Amino acid sequence: MSWLTYILPVLAAFFVIMIARRWMPAFSDAHLPQNPDTGRVLRPRFTFKARSGRLTRLDAVLCLVITVCYAAVAFAGLGDMTAPQSWCRFTDRGQYALIDLGEDTEIGMIRYYAGLHTGQYQMQLSDDGEVWRDAGALEQGYADLFKWLDYSLAAEGVEDTTARYIRLVSSAELSLGEVAVYDAEGNMLDAADFSYDAGCAPLFDEQDTVPVRPSYMNSSYFDEIYHARTALEHIENVYPYEITHPPLGKEIIGIGIRLFGMTPFGWRFMGTLFGVLMLPILYVFIRRMTRSSAIAACGTVIFAFDFMHFVQTRIATIDTYSVFFILLMYLFMWRFVSGGRWRYLALSGVFFGLGAASKWTCIYAGAGLAVIWLIYWITQARKPRFAARFFLNCAFCLVFFVAIPLIIYYVSYYHYGTARGLSGGIDMFFTRDYFDIVWDNQVYMWEYHSDLVSTHPYSSRWYQWLVDARPILYYLEYFDDGTKMAFGAFLNPVFCWAGLLAIFANGIFAVKDRDGKAAFIVIGYLAQLLPWVLVTRLTFAYHYFPSEVFLLLALCNVWSRLRELAVPWWRRNMYAVTGVCAGLFVAFYPVLTGLRTAVWYTRTFLRWFPSWPF
Repeated sequence: MSWLTYILPVLAAFFVIMIARRWMPAFSDAHLPQNPDTGRVLRPRFTFKARSGRLTRLDAVLCLVITVCYAAVAFAGLGDMTAPQSWCRFTDRGQYALIDLGEDTEIGMIRYYAGLHTGQYQMQLSDDGEVWRDAGALEQGYADLFKWLDYSLAAEGVEDTTARYIRLVSSAELSLGEVAVYDAEGNMLDAADFSYDAGCAPLFDEQDTVPVRPSYMNSSYFDEIYHARTALEHIENVYPYEITHPPLGKEIIGIGIRLFGMTPFGWRFMGTLFGVLMLPILYVFIRRMTRSSAIAACGTVIFAFDFMHFVQTRIATIDTYSVFFILLMYLFMWRFVSGGRWRYLALSGVFFGLGAASKWTCIYAGAGLAVIWLIYWITQARKPRFAARFFLNCAFCLVFFVAIPLIIYYVSYYHYGTARGLSGGIDMFFTRDYFDIVWDNQVYMWEYHSDLVSTHPYSSRWYQWLVDARPILYYLEYFDDGTKMAFGAFLNPVFCWAGLLAIFANGIFAVKDRDGKAAFIVIGYLAQLLPWVLVTRLTFAYHYFPSEVFLLLALCNVWSRLRELAVPWWRRNMYAVTGVCAGLFVAFYPVLTGLRTAVWYTRTFLRWFPSWPF
């Protein structure tokens, strides 16, 4: 590590401190009225009610430009749009595929694309097709699915690698997408030059999909091995392997697979699309909270090119959908508490249901919504007909925050039922068998997450998330020419640190100035963070992703207060943070996308702390 590696985080921290120092006028009481007799500051009555910023044509243009620019960056290099789509299906143990190379050939390697199910293919070689000798096994484990895998005969210690015939014998029910045979010199043999039996045909019908080198661009990585797989299992009406989270997120992933096939681009498409769609929603949220187009635009840019948002929405996991629905449920809850219109409360409840059906972390968000709702009604206690309105609203919430979410959650298990042989009609939802499937899965999920004991080299605890101490590394590959490919998930450090200070600032605003907007933000942040304080199981940096929404809202609220106080330099403060965040995104781009880059660059400029694995 060079001196630059140490000086860069120091400079970034110094920048954040200098920026935060300029926030001091926001804590001033100068804007508050005073008692003319005592001279004491008159604190306002706590309320969520605020003037809502109406959107203009300028807002539409700014929002569209930011969204389109981000979409272009996000979808670029997302993953290959081709992959084997036809499968050689081994339905039972002992079934095999037979390949006749036409003549004795020294075999160097087999490259194969693993499909559904787990097991292995026993590789056997023969000179005459009668006498066979063992040549090891091609593994298809749970972590290998929808990946290009290499089996090197020399590396596995196979001594006699010259043969005319190859036989792959399945150990169980397995699906194999494609096979490429390489000679001892590393040259891929042309499938047109050898023959194979009819049952083996799907293994050689898409040779154009065989990559030069397996990588994340053409294979699954991290939890894609579970979630992309489950999405396909829902499509093919197979009972899923991964049942540790509710189904809706995987159902959404499946839409991309239906559109673009079972390809890396296909299973990552919907997550990236939802990451793009977060931006206009966030823009509207900030604009209505702050009544400033400039703040909304800068806040959206910061979020768009935050490292966590960018990386996490480009991987086929379910976290994107939980954050998307959390953003919507809090947007509509804000519309309700700031304006009192019940239709927004109803929408908040619907999106709470969709979020809970995607991932249980959205239930944490529901707890925050409940606290905000309760505080809102406390502020309404002195208004006429309070009791009648309150109890009527309680009944309203029972419908939209309990009944409808339960229905959404229950129905989301549709493919679990059909995979177990149930009819698939409406009547299925009212059967005891379907209920048992849903209930048993809830018990399983609770026990799984409660009892999970595991380790991971890139795990982290909640207090590390606060300061970006431990990113999660998703991919790492070194090359002989001094370059590497690597990427992981963590927050833009300037945004992370400035946002944390903004949360503290908003906490002070909420208590000292009785600022309902600040209280709303802090409650949302704590609702997503505090449950993880009590969790002892394995956790990762991406569990902080939902909190990122509230870090940004807190930051924007600080700038909004400075604007309301007519502090002349508030724009410069905001533009400086936005510009530095954008600049860091460009600098860190190689370790956010897996771009092949020089090792010296990542170690000199990007590894700010020893715990950063770049």
